[in-house]
Amino acid sequence: MTTALITHTDCLAHVTPPGHPEQVARLDSILAALAPLQLPLTQAPLAAEDDILRAHPAAHLQTIREAAPDEGWRSLDADTHMSVGTLQAAFRSAGGAVKAVDMVMAGQAQNAFVATRPPGHHAERETAMGFCFFGNVAIAAKHALDHHGLSRVAIVDFDVHHGNGTQDLVEDDARILFCSTHQMPLYPGTGHAHETGVGNVLNVPLPDGAGSKAFRAAMETHVLPRVAAHKPELLLISAGFDAHAHDPLAGMMLTEDDFAWATTKICDLAEEHAGGRVVSCLEGGYDLEALGRSAYAHAKVLKERSNG
Repeated sequence: MTTALITHTDCLAHVTPPGHPEQVARLDSILAALAPLQLPLTQAPLAAEDDILRAHPAAHLQTIREAAPDEGWRSLDADTHMSVGTLQAAFRSAGGAVKAVDMVMAGQAQNAFVATRPPGHHAERETAMGFCFFGNVAIAAKHALDHHGLSRVAIVDFDVHHGNGTQDLVEDDARILFCSTHQMPLYPGTGHAHETGVGNVLNVPLPDGAGSKAFRAAMETHVLPRVAAHKPELLLISAGFDAHAHDPLAGMMLTEDDFAWATTKICDLAEEHAGGRVVSCLEGGYDLEALGRSAYAHAKVLKERSNG
């Protein structure tokens, strides 16, 4: 088996206003960086409405559809903007995450990296925010449980920003463990250690300036043991690379080696509990060079583990 790379050119048609950090060039940079790995490419399908409705109410889906502009941009908040191509791209991002689950569960790939945009981990049940419209990784988790009959899945989010949307979408479902390392204080202001859901949420906030030592200690002391105790049958990753030292939107000091290390540790747990099944969904990362290097380091580990 191998590592599936799931993407779609529609994700390049989500055009944000000039100067916006969540820009088309992010995906261009990632795909260029991943080219040497020669991962087999799968086109991200449009998400089925039923899959989105596993995580969001119909009213939210209707709001996003009605907000889609015929020209120019429409702003849902100060950070979150829709262009003519955004709605289609958002459906591809959610659909790509679901497709990745289907491929991994069917044994068509050992693991998968969903390189799509817009990202998803800030999208709450009825609120698009933080560049996000649908909760892609939460949608994928719920699909794995409901469609593939799994009993336990885990999401590990190492984006520098707390995945408030993912937490909102899964915190009442004990089948889904959500673990997040993130800088605090920082947007969106959630992710305190006392936010525990129904016992299925683990937040490990880290201070501005935290580097490799603090991040790895948080993973080894808190996140990895908690995931192991949950014994997930599938591991999902919210792969944000904006905790990199060069990223302009935050203050953590990680390098691409830290992302490779974290990916290795997550794959170890997947091999122990989930038959090696891992689905990774792109979230943040806004320095284009650092983003490309980090995505390459992440996907290289996935490829090495899929061939192992």
